[in-house]
Amino acid sequence: MKAHFIRTASVALATIFIASAVQAQERVVNVYNWSDYIDESVLADFTKETGIKVVYDVFDSNELLETKLLAGGSGYDVVVPTAPFLARQIQAGVFQKLDKSKLSNLTNLWPMVSERLSKYDPGNEYAVNYMWGTTGIGYNVAKVKEALGADFTVDSWDTIFKPENAEKLKACGVNILDASDETFAIAMNYIGKDPDSKEAADLEAGGEVYMKIRPSVRTFNSSAYIDDLANGDVCVTIGWSGDILQAKARAEEAENGVEINYVIPKEGTYMWFDNMAIPADAKNVAEAHEFINFLMRPDVIAKASNYVQYANGNLAAQELLDPEVKDNPAVYPPEDVMSKLFTISPYGPREQRVLNRVWTQIKTGS
Repeated sequence: MKAHFIRTASVALATIFIASAVQAQERVVNVYNWSDYIDESVLADFTKETGIKVVYDVFDSNELLETKLLAGGSGYDVVVPTAPFLARQIQAGVFQKLDKSKLSNLTNLWPMVSERLSKYDPGNEYAVNYMWGTTGIGYNVAKVKEALGADFTVDSWDTIFKPENAEKLKACGVNILDASDETFAIAMNYIGKDPDSKEAADLEAGGEVYMKIRPSVRTFNSSAYIDDLANGDVCVTIGWSGDILQAKARAEEAENGVEINYVIPKEGTYMWFDNMAIPADAKNVAEAHEFINFLMRPDVIAKASNYVQYANGNLAAQELLDPEVKDNPAVYPPEDVMSKLFTISPYGPREQRVLNRVWTQIKTGS
């Protein structure tokens, strides 16, 4: 009887062990992030350390992410919205508050970034900054000089927004970032209006800046333009700082003779924040917290920044950054440039409809 009991107990324990092992193998976190936005070895390192599989999907517009979140049942555990969209989505109830007791690496965050992010997420309850940066001008040095003259200096939004310049650049390719919230803010700032204005007349005026150069614009995209710029298929773009620097690096690696530069125009530009948040209906909440906490480790986020060439919101990571990232004013702008950077608040439903209508008219040229 005793032997039978021992055998039964042993079988039961073995069954529990096998079930636990299977359960451990099945741990997963579903992540939805921007395209070209992480060193894939970071994901492999996470799985190696935790045993949690990462299912990693990408998007190239906030609107696409928002559509999935608002529809519900997105299937994702960690998503990375830009700050104005984050604020609107918090109000819509699509995120759950972070369990900060599971985020021991919060102490590594940069107070300056967390403070600016709190404009969108009061108390920093729902999100943690992943990367931040600016939206400026990326350009092919040789082709822009050929089009605009050897003495032309790319230091102003005039480079793209003056119709006579855009027309000269048309042949070598002009791309506009397909991100209407920030591109409109930049245009409104350029013409002397409040970049955070939500007045329909101001949005229309911002749209007119693009409508005037529309005949010279080849593409509107937010992902393919990296390779297009690196390959010489476009010569100038409104783009995100790290994307342009990635294009520069790809051109250098390819040794194709294409020299890319990035500039924050003297009129100022948009400072954006991309942030990690957990959807309210996430299925793997514990794993989501482990993933976010892992990315807040200084060595991990430094590795990601060194790869994508974007600034991150982790102060402790700065000493681990490559000099070409840390000391690059295009990535970490000096104080005089920082003072010209602006942020924008979320659009309400009515303003968003105006924005969408005008942006569609611009893109279709109608």
